Amino acid sequence: MSSSKKVNLKYISNQLGLHVSTVSRVLNGTGENAAQAASPETIKRIRQFASDLNYQPNTIAKSLKSQKTNVVGVLVPKLSDIVLANIYEGIDLAATQNDYFTFVSNTHDLQENQRILGNMALSRKVDGLIIADAYASPHYSNKFLYELTEKQIPFILVSRRAEEFVSVTCDDYLGGELAAQHLIELGHTNFGIISGQPYASTGILRSKGFYDKCFSLGIKISDKYIISSEFDVKSGYQAGLSILAHKDRPTAIFAVNDFLAIGLMGAAVSMGIQPGKDLAIVGFNNIDLAEHLPISLTSISSPMQKMGSLAMELLIKKIKGQKVETINLKPTLICRDSTLKCLK
Repeated sequence: MSSSKKVNLKYISNQLGLHVSTVSRVLNGTGENAAQAASPETIKRIRQFASDLNYQPNTIAKSLKSQKTNVVGVLVPKLSDIVLANIYEGIDLAATQNDYFTFVSNTHDLQENQRILGNMALSRKVDGLIIADAYASPHYSNKFLYELTEKQIPFILVSRRAEEFVSVTCDDYLGGELAAQHLIELGHTNFGIISGQPYASTGILRSKGFYDKCFSLGIKISDKYIISSEFDVKSGYQAGLSILAHKDRPTAIFAVNDFLAIGLMGAAVSMGIQPGKDLAIVGFNNIDLAEHLPISLTSISSPMQKMGSLAMELLIKKIKGQKVETINLKPTLICRDSTLKCLK
């Protein structure tokens, strides 16, 4: 063609002998709308012809007409966190499969950042939000989430849960129970918990599941052995030094994520305590690194990418006005060398 300006829907439809509305639905539609526009053979023919002509849909005109941008904003504490990166991969994969585009913003778990970045995303006309930094403590407010609800802006929580808002999470309470049951079956009765941040449902529920399982079996965990912290390796190291400094130190410690458990391992080694022999350690999430440490880490596996993909799928349904409900995915115990049972 002499001019790319002539490559429009009308030109393509004339060349293929099809109605312009059929071509439009195939090239500008999303998901089921595009798939139902014509037969699979016709859809393939339209898309191939458009590709040969380097045709690009006018996304601005499309969004003005439909009032939808097919863009979703994602708020996370920090994407450098491997768990959140895995969750985001799931979000982005499901988005791509449904013709959506996503972008992510780091709030660093600051409420003011959540509001500022959330509103910046909304000012760019996103169709909805996926939020991974919700708060689950009476000392922290979810005011921004209530504002979104009042404005009828679609959003889904992921990784963490909060109040009555729809979320996709791992069953963190059950994960804590699984960790306690495993260690109790090994004969341990003196426990410690590195519980993470007091405002995150992940740390709260994992710690509570562990504590409640012990309590139900008559095992009391001393408050001095329950330490809240950030969720990183350095915090696990410092918490480990604190717990292990006691003469009657625990024989087993549950860390509510693998980063904390790795830091705890480092603290133990620095004090001449061998993980998996002198001290049993269980982490949570089962990140890839857990299997490949010098002493492999027993961990509660959470379906991170699945959480993300399901959150995106729920958000799309919510955008379409469909009813959605909270999803709580089941964790599993992966036993390795950091607990006594796994030693050969």
